[in-house]
Amino acid sequence: MAREFRLPDIGEGLTEAEIVRWLVAVGETVEADQPIVEVETDKAVVEIPSLYAGVVLSHGGTEGDVIEVGEVLVTIGEPGEAVAPTSDQTEPTVGDLPAPGPGPEPIVGTLSEEAETLIAPSRQDSELATSVKALPVVRKLARDHDIDLESIEGSGPTGRIMRQDVEAVIATLAEPVPGRAEEHAVHDVAVGAGHGVSDEHLGEAPVDEVPGPPPQPGAQPGEGRRQMSRLRRTIAANMAKSWSEIPHVTTFDDVDATRLLEVRSALGERHQTKIPLEALVIKAVVPALEEFPEFNASLDGDDLVYHATKDIGIAVDTPDGLLVAVIHDADARSVMDLAGEVRRLGEGARERSLAPDELTGQTFTVSNIGAVGGGHGTPIVPFGTVAILSVGTARLRPVVYDEDLAIAPVMPLSLSYDHRVIDGAVGRRFMALVLENLEEPALFLAG
Repeated sequence: MAREFRLPDIGEGLTEAEIVRWLVAVGETVEADQPIVEVETDKAVVEIPSLYAGVVLSHGGTEGDVIEVGEVLVTIGEPGEAVAPTSDQTEPTVGDLPAPGPGPEPIVGTLSEEAETLIAPSRQDSELATSVKALPVVRKLARDHDIDLESIEGSGPTGRIMRQDVEAVIATLAEPVPGRAEEHAVHDVAVGAGHGVSDEHLGEAPVDEVPGPPPQPGAQPGEGRRQMSRLRRTIAANMAKSWSEIPHVTTFDDVDATRLLEVRSALGERHQTKIPLEALVIKAVVPALEEFPEFNASLDGDDLVYHATKDIGIAVDTPDGLLVAVIHDADARSVMDLAGEVRRLGEGARERSLAPDELTGQTFTVSNIGAVGGGHGTPIVPFGTVAILSVGTARLRPVVYDEDLAIAPVMPLSLSYDHRVIDGAVGRRFMALVLENLEEPALFLAG
């Protein structure tokens, strides 16, 4: 009996998803819990496993199609079983194909030439997945530029093909050929307004090489129109919602980062690893969130909802746009544990491989705009929270200690908060405690 598997809600507030790649073609068998399709949500590319075992009778859409939660994703049944076609069907189903003969040949051996042509690319992708190591977002990038992953030597662990490996091939394809006049456009990936990036992400390619928009009648050189990516549209909607509904106030200050940087260096030498600045900043912020719980809350109508755990978001600049990854239960973690999470989440965000719960649910956000040379800023409060702390680049500046002039690394801080919830005086007290902790890390490391 044919069974319909509908797109489930795989993330908080998910309403739709785009089909990236089918992992099992029409006519092929699938086991229960076997990944059957890759889909892209607003923030992540995820694999969805099948609920049923059987033969794939039809797909609910082709690659690039957007389907809503609750719509049919795939129909699974028995070999030779027919499935009733729908008006919006976009590819052949097993029910459309000739019935198998009496011999032992599998169903796919009886496909018509047209159906075989349509199904072959999906089958080839599935076979390729077994021989090439690459994350879904890397495979999609290669497909978008007609690049054979088997021709690329991966630079990642155990030969995994990384995004930069594919981008290097794209760059060679984009080089102008002598005698040709075509120009290749470069699309800059913008950083979400009001947010910054982790210093773990410096050195990554900040742009994607993509074909330029087609010329339009009467258009001047360089003009054109292109729809923003799904992620960029999500960023834009979230920024507009936060800015229009939250009355922002931003307070600025500077911190002498001498001791903070010394501790960071000492920890790095002790553990033979680079300590992300975010790990220390989060550790310094946690006591302030405990002292001023309204900063670790959310507004729900006329109610202020206080959260028991400190789930800290970290802004990550990725080639596809800004993502906020979430370190859950940050208050229960050590500095080294936080450092590992910052690195892991940063890599996962760049590869678009994080689970939905790793991209949602923050109660406070830290944004390290200093990683790209930023100073003071006016960060936008993520919707659903009430505050965000932005950290700039520490630069040597003259400072005065007990009427003596000295030179010290001074790090700018910018704290934006929801003025409906937090008054200016409370904002200054919160910032003062964060400054005190950052200037003497022993205060929060001993806790």
